[in-house]
Amino acid sequence: MSIGSGKRPECVAVIGVGVLGACVGWNLSRQGAEVVFIDALQPGEGVTNWSFAWVNASNKTVRKSYFDLNVAGMAAHREVAGTIGPDSWWFPSGHLRWADDPAAETKLLETAELLARWEYRVEVFTGAEARRLEPALAMPGEVPVVCYPDEAWVHGRHLVSRLVGQAVEAGAELRSGTAVCDISTGTDGSVRTVALSDGTRLDVDIVVNAAGPHAANVAALVARQLPMRREPGVVTRIDSARVPIGRVMHAPHIEIRPDGDASMVLHSREIDALIDTGEDPSELARMLHESARNVVPELSSSRIAETRTAHRPIPADGFPSVGAVPSVPGYYEAVSHSGITLGPVIGRLLATEIVSGRRDAMLADFRPERFPS
Repeated sequence: MSIGSGKRPECVAVIGVGVLGACVGWNLSRQGAEVVFIDALQPGEGVTNWSFAWVNASNKTVRKSYFDLNVAGMAAHREVAGTIGPDSWWFPSGHLRWADDPAAETKLLETAELLARWEYRVEVFTGAEARRLEPALAMPGEVPVVCYPDEAWVHGRHLVSRLVGQAVEAGAELRSGTAVCDISTGTDGSVRTVALSDGTRLDVDIVVNAAGPHAANVAALVARQLPMRREPGVVTRIDSARVPIGRVMHAPHIEIRPDGDASMVLHSREIDALIDTGEDPSELARMLHESARNVVPELSSSRIAETRTAHRPIPADGFPSVGAVPSVPGYYEAVSHSGITLGPVIGRLLATEIVSGRRDAMLADFRPERFPS
């Protein structure tokens, strides 16, 4: 079922108000749909707030269609910034990446060459040249540094707040602090009602499953099996009197980005690999902090503010699951890793599909029916 099928919906329930749910609901509201946002937490306070929040396509080369979708996501961010205003959430300052061993360096430069062939903007500097852009960095002067000037970082919670706020002003409803515990279907198998943990029931025509790491649980409520990876990641925020860098950076062993005027975000895949060893989260945070200080010595006086381990919402094959599930009329999915990059484009494409029934070819490789129910 879609709104464009001829039946005016009583309600489109968007389950999960992270960046994907917020983008879908905001776009639906702008297209005239009645929307209710539902989340057990406050908008943007879940995995969206504990993402590295790096808007990019340079790390998405495994499949050309996935790269193209992420490039469209970057463009959609710029469009959203032009519509709602960029202040407090959109920081298109670029991205630097370098390595410290020959094999990783070779792979880095090969990827840069591939991206250049795909007409993605790439610049290659020496370490000495990169330090002119970012004087606080400690790196060898001769090391090659790849710069992706069109990439950005996003304050996810602020973006979600802005989108949901505008949708609510336009008539959408927000139900936060309550979880979905049941989805009822009619005799024809189509979505009919959503039951919430606060005891209320909502009559709905359409459900959008944007529940992130809990998406498989929501799918199970309509007898849908959505296979998901288990891939936790640890993110640390540090406080600093002055944020000494202006860009997202992938340095050897550590990823660093600004997070405002006095805060920075740290992440490392190497540290993620230690989560299941039972290492104390405070020790993981200390290791992240130490690696960051090696790259940016000025952070020696910074302090660890907060650390969180979040579960990334990744379907089993690593790619998004976006669109209708034909076996359950009225049920749609918006589940993806890289939700920060993809949120605006998935939100626009899925909202258009729900309202008009038109399926965009850009989502052809990422349809939910590749996971049979």
